[in-house]
Amino acid sequence: MKKLLKVTGVTLLAVGAVWTALTIWAESAGPKRSWKLGNQAAKKRALIVYDPDPFYNLDEQVSRSFGQALADNGMQVTVATVKAVEESPEQPIDLYVFCANTYNWALDWSMSSFIRQQVHLDGKPVVAITVGSGGTESAQKALEKIILDRKANLLDSRPLWLMKPNDESRAKESNITVAVSMAYSWGKEIAKQMTAH
Repeated sequence: MKKLLKVTGVTLLAVGAVWTALTIWAESAGPKRSWKLGNQAAKKRALIVYDPDPFYNLDEQVSRSFGQALADNGMQVTVATVKAVEESPEQPIDLYVFCANTYNWALDWSMSSFIRQQVHLDGKPVVAITVGSGGTESAQKALEKIILDRKANLLDSRPLWLMKPNDESRAKESNITVAVSMAYSWGKEIAKQMTAH
């Protein structure tokens, strides 16, 4: 019995150590990447920020699809990772879009730190995208709170999932394909709001 308890204890410690190491790795700021979309002379500028997930790139696909919709509807768009934005000079932005990952049912550290410390959001229109496998509710609430605490104008906030169905009526399609498609449609809605002003 003692041997079984010892083996169980060692196994649990090993699993915990691996889980902790993977969490720290996933939560660390990812590489510097950025893309320019749309007419760079357009009057309205959008900045879409995400921190790359080392396991899946749903965050990047969703961010680029949302950005393409904004660009296709008359906006100048930059899609960039947290590290890329931190290392580039600040420019006037008309719309911020934050695409945050969910790790262990919580908001990703790099994104929350970036919003709290790196951007001035007073009165700025912001869209919040929370991505994850499916259990994103607490991360989404945390993202919204951080944005509102920075006195931003939160236009919209939605989750998009890797594994949980994003649209029950499209269950036969890849969930990633559906999420990317929904991000594009959502981006079009936001572009109409932004270009109407």
